[in-house]
Amino acid sequence: MSTMDARSPQDSDTTITELMIPSYANFGGKIHGGILLSLMDKVAYACSTKHAGNYCVTVSVEGVNFLQAVEVGDLVSMMARVNYVGRTSLVVGIKVTAENVKNHHVRHTNTSYFTMVAKENDTLVEVPPLLLRSKTDVRRFADVLFRKKLKKYYGEQMEKVKDHHFDEILSRLEGERCEVKL
Repeated sequence: MSTMDARSPQDSDTTITELMIPSYANFGGKIHGGILLSLMDKVAYACSTKHAGNYCVTVSVEGVNFLQAVEVGDLVSMMARVNYVGRTSLVVGIKVTAENVKNHHVRHTNTSYFTMVAKENDTLVEVPPLLLRSKTDVRRFADVLFRKKLKKYYGEQMEKVKDHHFDEILSRLEGERCEVKL
């Protein structure tokens, strides 16, 4: 166990709210997903840095699910919290909502998990442990452990597929919407 003082997930709570302006729209008139990803990265940085007390960088992004479109004129809020810490890494859970300011209707539009690492002078540094004070805190921490196991299993299964003979790989494509012309 670390000698650093543990910090609760609530200590890292960070919310960024921004008005969605016309220049953020894609050709379909909705807010471009890249804009939302950039804002999520920004809130993940702020949240992880609050917990770590050091500069943090994004290592991976998981579970970017665009549940509903975001409209020009919506107020978008990115709510972030540290859900898990390793030795030098943190997983930040982000919930995104969009509020129609005319009718005050709030929609949950995105959820995502950003894995960040703490750095100082380009060297990874240890982060404080996470102080879990509620069943929700424990569940979120455990959920990250489960997702990590699934990611490892998925990676192992993909490596097995790569080892298959080419004819076996081609046979898996039968009935799929592709044409193979070698």
